[in-house]
Amino acid sequence: MDFSSKLLENAVNEVSRLPGIGKRTALRLVLHLLKQPNENTKYLTEALTHLRNDVKSCKKCHNISDTVLCDICNNPNRNEEIVCVVEDIRDVMAIESTAQFKGLYHVLGGKISPIEGIGPQNLKIEPLIEKVGNGEIKELIFALSSTMEGDTTNFYIYKQIEKYNITTSTIARGISVGGELEYADEITLGRSIVNRIPFEQSIKG
Repeated sequence: MDFSSKLLENAVNEVSRLPGIGKRTALRLVLHLLKQPNENTKYLTEALTHLRNDVKSCKKCHNISDTVLCDICNNPNRNEEIVCVVEDIRDVMAIESTAQFKGLYHVLGGKISPIEGIGPQNLKIEPLIEKVGNGEIKELIFALSSTMEGDTTNFYIYKQIEKYNITTSTIARGISVGGELEYADEITLGRSIVNRIPFEQSIKG
C-alpha cells in the first residue's frame, strides 16, 4: 500500500495493530478522523490517554474499574458468597447483561495456554484460591469458554480447591462447545447461569 504522506502511513500502521483491524480498515478509520473537526480527535485522544493512565484493577475481583473497588463489588445487594470465575471484562459484561446473576466475579485475566506460554502463575488464580481458603466463598461458578484452554483452567482451579468445603458448578452447556461467552445471546447465557450444573458432573460427562 503506497502512501502519499508519511504521517498518514504512521497513523495507519498504528491503528492496524489493533485486533481485527487490517491495513485497509485502518486507512478508512484514519481518513474518517481526518475529516472530523479537531475537537473530535482531541476527545478521542484524551479518552484513550485517561484510559491508559487512570484505569484501575478492582482489588477484590480484578475487573477493570475507575475506582479501587468496582461498582459490582461495592454493591451491598450482591451475594458475596457466590463467585463467578471468568476470563476477562467482556465476560462480566455479557453475564451482567442477562440480569440473572447476583453474586460477585473473579476475573482471571486469561486462560491457561501452554502453547501461548500462559501458565497458572500468569493469571489471577492464587488470589482466588486464597479467597476460597479463607472461607469467603460458598459456591464457585466456572464460566470460562468451552474450549480446551477453558476446560484446562477450570480443572486446574478445581484441583487446587478440592480440599475445601465449597460447592463448585459450571454454566450449563447451552453455550456451544468452543463458544465464547461474549458472543452468546442473553437468554441462552442467562439460562446457562441459572441452570448451572455441579462441576464434578461436567468432568464425568
